[in-house]
Amino acid sequence: MYSKTVTVLNEQGMHMRPAQLLADKAGQFTSNITLRSGEDEEIDVKSILGLLALGLEKGTSVTLTAEGEDEQQAVETLAQLFEQGFGE
Repeated sequence: MYSKTVTVLNEQGMHMRPAQLLADKAGQFTSNITLRSGEDEEIDVKSILGLLALGLEKGTSVTLTAEGEDEQQAVETLAQLFEQGFGE
């Protein structure tokens, strides 16, 4: 298992475009990848609806966790999307 905490930098938070980019990129990995916001909210990163349902706002810290053969690469690649503000 590999994890990393990242922060939502987008002015509009996690809206449709970044959610789709994140889910699409996550789908390229074989590992199970989750995103945890707070104590109880953990979703499958490959689910656009799950990502949108979290209602993540700018400045929110979340934890990406992956488990599988490409777990470290998956988390680092997805973390880069957050760090780059999803190109916005």
